[in-house]
Amino acid sequence: MAQKIIILGAGESGVGAALLAKQKGFEVKVSDKGMIAPHFKKELSENLIEFEEGGHSDDLLTDVTEIIKSPGIPDRVPIIKEAKKLGIQVSSEIEFASRFTTAKIVAITGTNGKTTTTLLTHHLLQEAGLDVEVAGNIGESFARKVAEKDHDYFVLEISSFQLDDIHYFKPSVAILLNITPDHLDRYDNSMEKYAAAKFRMIENMRPGDLFIYNADDEHIAKEINKRETNIWTATFSEANSRGNALHIPRFYSPAIDEPEELANEQLIFDGLPLRGAHNAMNMSAAIIAALRVGCDKEAIEKGLKTFKNAAHRLEVVAKINGITFINDSKATNVDATSYALDAFETPIIWIAGGTDKGNDYEQILHKVNQNVKGIICLGVDNEKLLRTFGEMVSYVAETQDVNKAVMKAYHLADSGDIVLLSPACASFDLFKNYEDRGDQFKKAVHEQLGKLDTQGDYSLDDRG
Repeated sequence: MAQKIIILGAGESGVGAALLAKQKGFEVKVSDKGMIAPHFKKELSENLIEFEEGGHSDDLLTDVTEIIKSPGIPDRVPIIKEAKKLGIQVSSEIEFASRFTTAKIVAITGTNGKTTTTLLTHHLLQEAGLDVEVAGNIGESFARKVAEKDHDYFVLEISSFQLDDIHYFKPSVAILLNITPDHLDRYDNSMEKYAAAKFRMIENMRPGDLFIYNADDEHIAKEINKRETNIWTATFSEANSRGNALHIPRFYSPAIDEPEELANEQLIFDGLPLRGAHNAMNMSAAIIAALRVGCDKEAIEKGLKTFKNAAHRLEVVAKINGITFINDSKATNVDATSYALDAFETPIIWIAGGTDKGNDYEQILHKVNQNVKGIICLGVDNEKLLRTFGEMVSYVAETQDVNKAVMKAYHLADSGDIVLLSPACASFDLFKNYEDRGDQFKKAVHEQLGKLDTQGDYSLDDRG
């Protein structure tokens, strides 16, 4: 008799896990407390996978071997509490998928920078000719990709929520970019518990596996000091970035207590595709991972030259009359916006605001004071932004219309300035999600300003 698996949640993660479970011969049922999107219902039906929506049936946990839980479902919900009370193992989709692949896994987590580093690492391995696929908390789920085809390597973006329910998941290379306050409601408002969740990524790693981490991060340093490990380590830091070059250190193996010989001296990479100190660190981590899996320096340099980052992450939208418009809509917390403000030395018109996540703006006060000449608040409730920065900059405006935000910023900016959408807030007050916010911003720039002669020279009164 086939083992019975229940999949909780019918988003990309849950449906991917269901497809893989069905393929591997399990008895599968998908259950979602909410309504399932039509395209996912169609996919489940076409694959003869039983599903229910709008609530969980009373007998759902009867004779169940394991529950695969979507990452958005917290442990405190009744169905999870009941499952654990009955002794049913609760696992994440990445845990489940990892049982059915022989690939070496490069896993990447952190509060900020995960997507950029994941995409770059995948690109470097792909450009070096390796059989590699990207999945996880980006694009399609790990389980779906494993069901489609196994590969030599998987590069995975991993969230803390996905790590909460692992048991044996073990990457060959793990990257921890940073730990800053985010999603603390899932961790009893405890940074210590949130940091511990991130560190679950390395708990099953063995000698010869490599842990790459940010040497500048105080929360990482605290957790490192609590642990004894015999895995290899490599660190990156802001100090490794000098000018437009990265100085990449060697790996360290506790087994031999000597640097692993990658080269006679530190490797130096220049001609970098991403800007800002935070991206220098992201690039360092990706390069170290690529070196560890066997990519040579020449292949990495080639990959760096051809990499293009994903949308909504310091994305250049247009340059109009000397004013550069940047879409950083993915910056949904203060730490991410801090990185964006650091990336530019020219004056900034900052478009900020949205759904506040308990933001503490103290860490960016000096950056705003130093480099921001005006703020456009794009949100329903802008009271905290106004209270914090209203007396600090020469111009502050409010709007709930992205077209007006773009025009106000354009009128305020001078040639050479940056108009930066980096909200530091969630998007749900005015938009569907951060992608929708970024897309509407880009559309507004092109439609409102695209008609202007970009070679012309407009005075303030002429613009718009």
